[in-house]
This record gives sequence, C-alpha cells and structure tokens, in this order.
Amino acid sequence: MRAAFLDISSLSPCDLDITPLQDCVDDLVCYDHTAPEEVLERLQGVDIAVVNKVVLSAQILRQLPALKHIIIAATGANNIDLADAQKLGISVQNCQAYGVDSVAQHTLMLMLALSTRLLDYRQAIQAGEWSRSRHFCLLDYPVESLAGKTLGIVGYGELGQGVARLATAFGMQVLVATRPGQPSQNGRIALAELLPQVDILSLHCPLTPTTQGLIGEPQLQAMRSSALLINCARGGIVDEQALLKALISKQIAGAATDVLSVEPPPADHPLLQYQHNNLIITPHSAWASRTARQTIVQQLAQNIISLTSSRPQFLLS
Repeated sequence: MRAAFLDISSLSPCDLDITPLQDCVDDLVCYDHTAPEEVLERLQGVDIAVVNKVVLSAQILRQLPALKHIIIAATGANNIDLADAQKLGISVQNCQAYGVDSVAQHTLMLMLALSTRLLDYRQAIQAGEWSRSRHFCLLDYPVESLAGKTLGIVGYGELGQGVARLATAFGMQVLVATRPGQPSQNGRIALAELLPQVDILSLHCPLTPTTQGLIGEPQLQAMRSSALLINCARGGIVDEQALLKALISKQIAGAATDVLSVEPPPADHPLLQYQHNNLIITPHSAWASRTARQTIVQQLAQNIISLTSSRPQFLLS
C-alpha cells in the first residue's frame, strides 16, 4: 500500500518515532505542509491519505480513484466530506483519546495560573516590586485556592472526565452540564442552572450546530463576577466578542482559552489585542504533549494495520 501524510509537521515530529507508521505500509511519503492546490497531485495513485487538518472535499475525493482509505491524525473529522467518502467506498478512521492526560493537565494549569494570579506576580517581579517590598513576600494580588471551589464541566466525555479526576484531587466539587437541549438527568444539570453555581466553567464538548456560540452574552452574565472560564474545546463554542466584553466590564473575573474561532488567528484578532492578565491564550497546544503525539503515531499505524481485519478500528465511514 502507498500512503501519503500531507501535513506531518502539524505533529511536530522531530522528537517522535515515526517508524511504526513507516513499517505498516509499502511506501510512505511525508509532506510538512500541503496547500489546497497541491492536494490532488500529491494523492494521485495513493491508497491511503493521512491528514490532520488538510481538507479533503467531495470535489477532491471524486478525482482520486485510487484512494481507498483516509486516516485522520486527530479526532475531529470536519475537514473530510464523510458522506461522499462513504459513497465512493473510501473508509475514514480517526484517532481517539490520545490527549486526555495532556488536555487535562493543561486545563488545570490554566485554572491554577488564573487562580494564583501567576501572570500578575511574574509581571510585578519583573518590574522590581518584590525587591522594593517592605516584607518578605509580595501579596498585591489576591490568590484563590482551587480546594472548595465548584467546577462546572460542559462536555463529559473522556476529556471532561479526565479534568474532573484532577479537579477532585485538588478538592473541587464538580458539576456536569447536560447536553444542549436535554433535561436534567443522571446527576447532570441544565447549563442555565449550572452557570450561577460555578466558580470555574470548563468546556470540553465538540463544536456542533448545537454548541456553536453556546457560551454567549446571556451565559456570561449568568456567571458569578468572580468566576473563571476555561476553553480547551473549540473556539466557536464561545462568542469571542461577548467574552471580550465580559472581561472588559468585569462580568467575569478571568478566562483562559487554548482555542480561537479562526486558527491560526489573524494578528488583529480582538482577543489577541486584549493585553490584560485576566486573559490567558495558549496556541491550541493543550493536546500536544510528546506522549500524546507519539500515541497518535501509534494509532495511525494501528488504524492502517486494522484495515486488513474484519473490524477496522475507529471507523467513521
């Protein structure tokens, strides 16, 4: 089988062992990046396309008669036309649960950084304020403990549950929101009921038509003025203009996001222009520990190997 990985640099493979992927195919060609106009040429005569975020539309798929399998080096499949892939007999597999520990620790890191006013104290030390202090310590910014706080989680799959385990270890009480439009049940409560109760709201749900803009101005207004918002899910789940307004007006105390609605974001993105320490932005890196990225390589290889079995794993189409 011939395979092509169209955007391997998205895994930052310099510290990874990709031999498991090389060993499971007859021929593997890796491209750091593939522009839209290069996709067709690079997949001609290829049996297996491996992609992370490269778009494989219906128009492209219909021009690739040799293509039999698509392996996604991520969980999200919104860059693949799944319906047309199925019509054309092209199987689609993704990777799953590779970044649970990585995302969970990143989420707690963001909570801790905001709660301990890490950026404020770092800035103060750099400005010499500790050196000028009359006391042994500098306590200009109130520090909050996670213990005893209430964490609300939206999206209680493997990622949400991973965050809940760490939060519990820190002594937090965890509340779980129901899926949008679903009634309170099985210990989960409606989002509108959850929002006023939480000290920290953490998002871990997929971006779907029902979660697009899920956290907007009404939801932010329903939260406590001391509350924090953490988004390690998808940028489109939060109304970014509403979030900016909430931070400026101090409707909420702070926010941290690993994702934005456009990635990479334009340099003039409003949230990037907001230069205050109650907002932390990380570059969609929560998933990307070396262990998580190596797990993706292993899963890609396992997915390809499973194609020869009667039950391919992680099959989407």
